[in-house]
Amino acid sequence: MDAVILMATEEVGHFGLNTNLLETNVINLAIIIGVLVYFGRGLLGKTLGDRQQQIATAIAEAEERQRTAAARLAQEQQKLAQAKEEAARIREAALVRAKAAKEELIAKAQQEIERLKQTASQDTSAATERAIAEIRERITALALAQAEQQLKERLSHDAELQRTLVDRSIALLGGK
Repeated sequence: MDAVILMATEEVGHFGLNTNLLETNVINLAIIIGVLVYFGRGLLGKTLGDRQQQIATAIAEAEERQRTAAARLAQEQQKLAQAKEEAARIREAALVRAKAAKEELIAKAQQEIERLKQTASQDTSAATERAIAEIRERITALALAQAEQQLKERLSHDAELQRTLVDRSIALLGGK
């Protein structure tokens, strides 16, 4: 049996390999495989079982993370949809406010135009009335001046007429 277990043999003064396959390799391999199977079966089974358990746990955790991510994605998509709806409402409200502000500005501009027209009309009417009053005053002044001049001319030529006028004026004032 010593020859079977040893793969190397001693020859004259040095070591060498036993090349007889039947004696060395097959038997040695069978023994090693037998020992490995006998002692390694439990260890290998336990290692493979542990590895299988780790893989199953990792798969379960990955599936849980996938479900969590899918739930988060659904929540975020719902939030995005709500944000889009809110943005649309804000946009519509802004358009309504802008339209109302535009209409208000147009109405104020129309009122200002009407006020300016009325002011201009009043200014024109007042200027016209002032001009008419001034023209009347001038006409009256000219008429009085002309009447006075004609009266002076008549009175200076006609002394009898002058006395008659003075007497009438005195009578009107309460004299004789």
